[in-house]
Amino acid sequence: MTTESTAPTSTPEPTEPGTAGPLPPGCEAAPPVRDWPALELAGTDFDPVLADLMREGPVTRIRLPHGEGWAWLATRYEDVRTVTNDPRFSRAEVTRRQVTRLAPHFKPRPGSLAWADQPDHNRLRKPLAGAFTVGAMKRLRPRAQGILDALVDGVLRDGPPADLVERVLEPFPITVVSEVMGVPEADRERVHAWTRQIISTSGGAEAAETAKQRLYGWITETVRARAGSTGEDVYSLLGAAVARAEIGEEEAVGLAGPLQIGGEAVTHNCGQMLFLMLTRPELMARMRERPAERGPVLDELLRWIPHRSTVGLARIALQDVELSDGTRIPAGDPVYVSYLAGNRDPAVFPDPDRILPDRDPNPHLAFGHGTHYCTGAVLARLQTELLVDTLLERLPELRLAVPAEDVEWRRRTMIRGPRTLPVTW
Repeated sequence: MTTESTAPTSTPEPTEPGTAGPLPPGCEAAPPVRDWPALELAGTDFDPVLADLMREGPVTRIRLPHGEGWAWLATRYEDVRTVTNDPRFSRAEVTRRQVTRLAPHFKPRPGSLAWADQPDHNRLRKPLAGAFTVGAMKRLRPRAQGILDALVDGVLRDGPPADLVERVLEPFPITVVSEVMGVPEADRERVHAWTRQIISTSGGAEAAETAKQRLYGWITETVRARAGSTGEDVYSLLGAAVARAEIGEEEAVGLAGPLQIGGEAVTHNCGQMLFLMLTRPELMARMRERPAERGPVLDELLRWIPHRSTVGLARIALQDVELSDGTRIPAGDPVYVSYLAGNRDPAVFPDPDRILPDRDPNPHLAFGHGTHYCTGAVLARLQTELLVDTLLERLPELRLAVPAEDVEWRRRTMIRGPRTLPVTW
């Protein structure tokens, strides 16, 4: 797919910026609105539409497939950090609007950290913080390693070839997240089926809403059942917090949902990383020959891989805010940031389109920034390290079982990654 065939198309200047009213004086030269379709991108190629938008300027305007109106898009590293850490940009305000978006369905739930501003964000995050600390992850590590070893034992027992996604990359994060959350083993498969449908753009709004209703109904029952629990899993912590009246039941359910869904990202991010190692011999050699130095390489891969399609969640400017290039975002306008673009900013990452294993410093934005920095970042990093170390050490001759161009990639989804990863050894 060429850049020319997918270049963002401009549309006539609207009379209103999104739903925020007419353009204020001084903004007559606002950039044109660009339609950003959800492209079917295979492999680890950077989104050509995003690349075009980055070339047009550090702040552009976009319209996504769903929602209403248009939104500003910040792609420069400095602006991404500003927008994500400045209280003048509100997530909560988005819940009152139908902002242009990728997802076909939009129905934020009370209590969701994703849509909370301060001080509510800290109040909501406090009850579950203990489940995601560095100390908690150290305690989890032996159990997670045991889960992973059992999966790899099965792969070795059955012999090559094997689909790493099906046999390891999908079941491992699901099981670990289920352990952290406190999902009973008998419920794990159906919970995973719901989360997979929620992050997919196939099936449309009806399928996503049905999956959400079922997942959140199950979460509600689980939180209620653990009101008197002293357990350390997330559902027990939330049930106890509701019983102490620290948070409401609806808030507890809104907190748990995105955390339960978040396990999907590890599967697909690690799938991309392993695909890169399996198709770049020099990268695989570096990982095998210098195992003690894998951490910085993983950081570089986290910076480089295209984690998602288009952009994540919007914010609304509560006041007029001027960004680094002088662009003024008027109060009431929706704003998106692109962490992918920020991670390719040449002002921060010299030669940004290359994978440089020795890149230092590497202040990447793979887990976000500011108030909404990923709650499960430490857990995601633990799983990534265990997956890469275990697979490379226990499968020393690991290689693709099919030509690289025959690897199937996920379609119509918000999180990018290989659908299958056939390997042999």
